[in-house]
Amino acid sequence: MQVQVHADDHVQGGESLAHWVQEEVGGKLSRFREHLTRVDVYLTDVDAIKSGGKGKRCVLETRPAGRQPLAVNAEAEKVAQAFSGALEKLQHALETDLAKMRDKNNRESIRLAATDEE
Repeated sequence: MQVQVHADDHVQGGESLAHWVQEEVGGKLSRFREHLTRVDVYLTDVDAIKSGGKGKRCVLETRPAGRQPLAVNAEAEKVAQAFSGALEKLQHALETDLAKMRDKNNRESIRLAATDEE
């Protein structure tokens, strides 16, 4: 699973922030590793133009293998809070998405098999 971090010019942290984000994503999403090809992390300051702005946004977009991309976002006062909120949302979204691929007996869904044959 590849993790790419994109931060705008108003988000401080540089390489240390990118390394921390990559470690957190790798750890929190490790159980989904075989299902994901890539995770893109976008960190932005939504109030950068305004003085005294406090809005930070984190958007996480995943590329599940053979499935449509999933994206979540969260806003908070600090980058770390926005990132943690978005990561939690992403975990829930991935659980839901993977559950749709399985039936109640933990077998692949007929819907998934039909899309694979096309």
